[in-house]
Amino acid sequence: MNLLNQLLDAQDKALNMIKEAEKRDYFTTTASEKELNTKLYELAFELYGIRKFWHKRIVRAGKNTLYPYRENPENLLLKKDDILFIDFGPVFEDWEADIGDTYVIGNDSLKLKLQKDVREAFHIGTRFFQEKQDVTCSELYEFTCNLAKEMGWEYGNEHCGHLVGRFPHENLLGETLDNYIHPTNHLPMRRNDKFGEPLNWIYEIHFIDRKEEIGGFFEQLLLQ
Repeated sequence: MNLLNQLLDAQDKALNMIKEAEKRDYFTTTASEKELNTKLYELAFELYGIRKFWHKRIVRAGKNTLYPYRENPENLLLKKDDILFIDFGPVFEDWEADIGDTYVIGNDSLKLKLQKDVREAFHIGTRFFQEKQDVTCSELYEFTCNLAKEMGWEYGNEHCGHLVGRFPHENLLGETLDNYIHPTNHLPMRRNDKFGEPLNWIYEIHFIDRKEEIGGFFEQLLLQ
């Protein structure tokens, strides 16, 4: 099984874990961010026997959904009519997954629109990537920021994705801006790493509304 297929297999397992969490109503019942985070961690062990995650596990609710990955805001309680997102990076054997999605507790129309828009934007951005064979990281970032504006939002992070691979990819490939879909990274996305393997990317969508203090998030593998 080649590298990409290994990553897809890891992603499928991670998505299956999240589907099971949905069946158990993890994302529609009130709890604290920390409590929900722990439940997801235990579910990963129950389903797959794993305790290893290659980056910190994130559950963000309410105003905390404005914050990108690197921030560490206070632990909030999920409320009625709230919005939340998850960002999990489980490691299956030696292969990294990285998935994120947005959930809405209740029927708030603006939050439901945000949930729909981040999911749709991921697919629109993926099509742009697939159709522009020589696309650079900075071009995809600019496209994603413009897409946020077109949909009525602001883009909420300094990058819109990163490399993923065999654990730990940061040690294997380094930790520089060349590894991010960043506005200053003008390298082509379709290139090989130092081992001669094609790069594989996680594509992140993080749209926010600062006035309403809400954000939505979605990420998965960016397929060729």
